[in-house]
Amino acid sequence: MQLLDGKKTAEDIKGEIAVEVQKMIKNGEKVPHLAAVIVGNDGASLTYVGSKVKACERVGFESTLVKMPSTTSETELLKKIKELNEDDNIDGFIVQLPLPVQIDEQKVLMAVDPSKDVDGFHPENFGKMALDMSTFIPATPFGILELLERYGVETQGKHTVVIGRSHIVGRPMSILMGRKGFPGNSTVTLTHSYTKNIAQITTQADIIITALGVPNYLKAEMVKDGAVVIDVGITRVSDDTTAKGYVITGDVDFENVSKKASFITPVPGGVGPMTIAMLMKNTLLAREMKMAKL
Repeated sequence: MQLLDGKKTAEDIKGEIAVEVQKMIKNGEKVPHLAAVIVGNDGASLTYVGSKVKACERVGFESTLVKMPSTTSETELLKKIKELNEDDNIDGFIVQLPLPVQIDEQKVLMAVDPSKDVDGFHPENFGKMALDMSTFIPATPFGILELLERYGVETQGKHTVVIGRSHIVGRPMSILMGRKGFPGNSTVTLTHSYTKNIAQITTQADIIITALGVPNYLKAEMVKDGAVVIDVGITRVSDDTTAKGYVITGDVDFENVSKKASFITPVPGGVGPMTIAMLMKNTLLAREMKMAKL
């Protein structure tokens, strides 16, 4: 069994991006600038946005954090997005999800300028990705592809089973694993809450990508020997024996599944750090695309 070390790989990627930024500075070019909008005080979102700001510092990007109260109206948020769309100094920005109940997420994602949509959530970018055109790939699926590529995990002709059909991970992942090229060229089965006999399907999989958010859902008996297991799930599970009072758990029963897998991602330290590294990569791409237009 080989661990797909997202923490180490993410550091490698950030190091490569930092080198590119140094070249930009040497050439007298403006460095990439990423903005993040957060509405409200959701603990997990604040931590995640904080990590993104730190990653910007690490690679040499400029960053702006826009904090808005949880009482912000949809109109106010859309006005802020319009400002960011029109701000020539900002190359890319993200609106941290989830948003408070009074705001329509779909309307907000639609309002982001596709050329600044470094999360890859705008329908224009999603459509381009589905058609194999050059665009921003959502950061988590992009990170998974990068891990598979850097560890030389064979995907051609393999049976990939994706568990979960969210627009952020499951659905894009099912499209990307079936596309031409590497990583890709696999036969994909997309499973979800209405799928019957899911264990029957997962035991036939060469590659399993699970993004359910159900702790320890994927058990050893659901996985064949030698399978590649990618765990996108991340849930806080109460645990009084730890100082924090909780442990971070993935969708995979790691202890038992890792004994059967050929490659597996840990949680934490697997897909999570890759997501932030690929957001940096998308921001660099946004800056390069903007420069190419000038």
